[in-house]
Amino acid sequence: MPYREHSGLTTDEKLKRILRITKQQKIILMQGRLRPDEEARLIEETMGQITKEFAGISFCTINPTNGNNGKNEETFATKLKNNIYNRTLGKRDFLTIIGPATLVREIRKNPTKIDLLLHQQTRRKK
Repeated sequence: MPYREHSGLTTDEKLKRILRITKQQKIILMQGRLRPDEEARLIEETMGQITKEFAGISFCTINPTNGNNGKNEETFATKLKNNIYNRTLGKRDFLTIIGPATLVREIRKNPTKIDLLLHQQTRRKK
């Protein structure tokens, strides 16, 4: 979900859209991040909608600029470039992964990679 598709939505609209998509057993890769109050409301609303068919959600937000790719020191030029970049793009630089708990077993984040572990789905015979 590109940043432009959710940046202009109200919190209620954004959360309804996320829940609608995850209830369809789809995983969302969202450019940007939810604000802390939106994350709290998403968890709250999800808990109120748990049923046999919808077991809730799992989500994780990753900032790809964190970690410095293993470098301990940044040059002044790198710090300046990152500061300008962060002020310009703000929340767009983040990646948020949101998925239904029936599909997503675990999301682990490391500075250089994301591990998304999924439940193995068994197909029912008709």
